[in-house]
Amino acid sequence: MMLLRWLRDAGMRLLDKVDLPLLLALLCVMLISLVVLASASGENSRLVLSQAVRFGVGLGAMVLVSRLTPARLRLWTPVAYAGSLVLLALVFVFGSGRSANLWLDLGVFYLQPGELLKLSVPMMLAWYLHGVVLPPGWKALAVCAAIIGLPVAMIVKQPDLGTGMLVAASGAFAIYLAGIAWWRIGLFVGGGLASLPAIWPFLLPHQRERVLTFLDPESDPLGTGWNIIQSKIAIGSGGMGGKGWGQGSQAHLDFLPEHTTDFIFSVLSEEWGWLGVVTLLALYLFIVGRCIWLAVDARDGYARILAGALAMTFSVYVIVNGGMVAGLLPVVGVPMPLLSYGGTSAVSLLVGFGMVMSVHAHRKFMG
Repeated sequence: MMLLRWLRDAGMRLLDKVDLPLLLALLCVMLISLVVLASASGENSRLVLSQAVRFGVGLGAMVLVSRLTPARLRLWTPVAYAGSLVLLALVFVFGSGRSANLWLDLGVFYLQPGELLKLSVPMMLAWYLHGVVLPPGWKALAVCAAIIGLPVAMIVKQPDLGTGMLVAASGAFAIYLAGIAWWRIGLFVGGGLASLPAIWPFLLPHQRERVLTFLDPESDPLGTGWNIIQSKIAIGSGGMGGKGWGQGSQAHLDFLPEHTTDFIFSVLSEEWGWLGVVTLLALYLFIVGRCIWLAVDARDGYARILAGALAMTFSVYVIVNGGMVAGLLPVVGVPMPLLSYGGTSAVSLLVGFGMVMSVHAHRKFMG
């Protein structure tokens, strides 16, 4: 009895900085992921077990990070940013991958440094903006552009346009939360839209194909349009209640590509229907809303910017992948957060949620 009481007390002390509503929502999403993955992988227990282990590692890291004070996170931010850039540079020398060199083979697991920048870029921006007069002026915005631009350029060079866009978005959200004037936002948005024709010649052939396929997938239904056509068939055939677990023909007959990673949301839609989709999206909405609430409750500029940027970046994950598999956005290889199979993405996301929890748990001790 004493041992059980000690274990209970130790567990409670370990979890005392964790936000329970957010944790429960994350656990629900991860449970759905394992259930859908078990079907999408053809009941490949090894794949499901591997993802479960990754979730376990991510949850452990989340709990540990939640115990760090925002002041300590701020202290280590430049080191985290510089370390991420070094790992990203190593990809160009030692990287591996099928269509692009995105991963570092560390023996025990593969690490995708680009995923780490989704954390370290908003951390670095929050660290810098914490020490300047807000809202940021042109000089501060130039420094922010350099903080964002360097890793984004390196990621796009790999090439990994999808991750590069998400890293840029995470940085843009941090700047927005710093109180940038709306007329400056208008200038940046207008300039970005005006520059799109100039960017087109610099896109790689497969990136141009993705844009053209998005505009007219039926132009090459057996080639470049195959992925999105099969995805939309899977989503549409699910109906209200779905075909049932393990009964999705698009994935199990190998019509749907990448059905354990980028297009796993299509598997969920086919097998669990509209009810499954609404349930997952409701959980995502709660997670984003809870994180924003925790960010607003912060007492420190660094913590508020960081937590808010991480929450908004998570929402972009959902919007981009959901739009991609439904044919509303071009295919850019962005996974559905905590649903798609993948280690670095899942662990880095959970570490980010640990930072958000830290902001809330230590708010009484901020200056």
